[in-house]
Amino acid sequence: MTDACVRTVIEAIHSSPTQAVLYFSGGASLALSWLISVPGASNTVLEAVVPYSTMSTIQLLGKIPAQYCSQQTAKEMALLAYNRALKLSRPGHPVLGVGFNGSLATTRPKLGDHRFYLSTRTSDRHWTSTVTLSKGLRTREQEEKVSSYLLLKAIAKACKVPAIFDSGLVEAEVLEECEKLFGEEEELEQLVNGQICFKVYPFSRETDLSNEDRKIVLSGSFNPLHDGHLKLLEVAASICGNGYPCFELSAVNADKPPLSVSQIKDHVKQFEKVGKTVIISNQPYFYKKAELFPGSAFVIGADTAARLINPKYYHGNYNKMVEILTGCKNTGCTFLVGGRNVDGVFKVLEDFDIPEVLRDMFISIPAEMFCMDISSSEIRKRSGM
Repeated sequence: MTDACVRTVIEAIHSSPTQAVLYFSGGASLALSWLISVPGASNTVLEAVVPYSTMSTIQLLGKIPAQYCSQQTAKEMALLAYNRALKLSRPGHPVLGVGFNGSLATTRPKLGDHRFYLSTRTSDRHWTSTVTLSKGLRTREQEEKVSSYLLLKAIAKACKVPAIFDSGLVEAEVLEECEKLFGEEEELEQLVNGQICFKVYPFSRETDLSNEDRKIVLSGSFNPLHDGHLKLLEVAASICGNGYPCFELSAVNADKPPLSVSQIKDHVKQFEKVGKTVIISNQPYFYKKAELFPGSAFVIGADTAARLINPKYYHGNYNKMVEILTGCKNTGCTFLVGGRNVDGVFKVLEDFDIPEVLRDMFISIPAEMFCMDISSSEIRKRSGM
């Protein structure tokens, strides 16, 4: 482990609520070792990936980059890490994506500069830095240490933790920084455009949920949110026993134009008013929601369950239906099913023929625990909306 000042910074990082995913290649490897050697690392580090080979980097980025070692590649790595952190983090915790790539001293002399690029992405900020080292001044091990110090400082800054220690740069070595700040509206535009996968509004007033990893998710359009929604999620949470109850609204629809930023904000106000957490995503389909929220329990009505297991919604292909829902099952997701009117008849899970391979994925909410069939569309009609 490094000196006491650095350890103090890492302890402060681990004491902050921020949870991070780190993607780095070509240097700064000591930073990960330092982070995980200090107790409390699991509070901070959700995942760390080192795409060191060319093919590994291509797989991570989903394309061949114009340059493997560049500011743009570091920014893209940070954004990917941020989206990954959203999926793995506890609801309501601030998340951080970290991207690093470098071209440091190696076994042969380099024609180009010894340099590296750092990038961090949070909900409201994308920060990038470029550092060019003095060639021949240090060994590879020394360059690793300098890049690790600076990466640690970048993480501390993103966690709003002071980091006052010497990074080891000399006077001729300049840290070039650029930063872009986002407001709520710009962040929501990024969500609709697919740059980020979801945004959490942690309005829940319950204080004992901060350490829950599993989400209990009630998805819908909530136009408007009503007592039936609130009661259904409450009952589902009591059945699950543990987990973070939250609502989820997709800004992108399967067969309608996406919601505008102002429409999203109007919907969000409903949840703020009642003190319930809502996640705004850009995935209208449950098999995609399962990828966003692995290990979650999705709360659905019997009408939705009927559609989920109907081959009609899979181009008439029964095997495709089983394949897609098995994919959901493999993410660790389950479906809690509440009673609803289906074609004018009140039905519960037991009224449906669930394929045997999927049966343990569906859990019934007993009718005696929940038997409210309130329709948002009926509420809109009555109120003239």
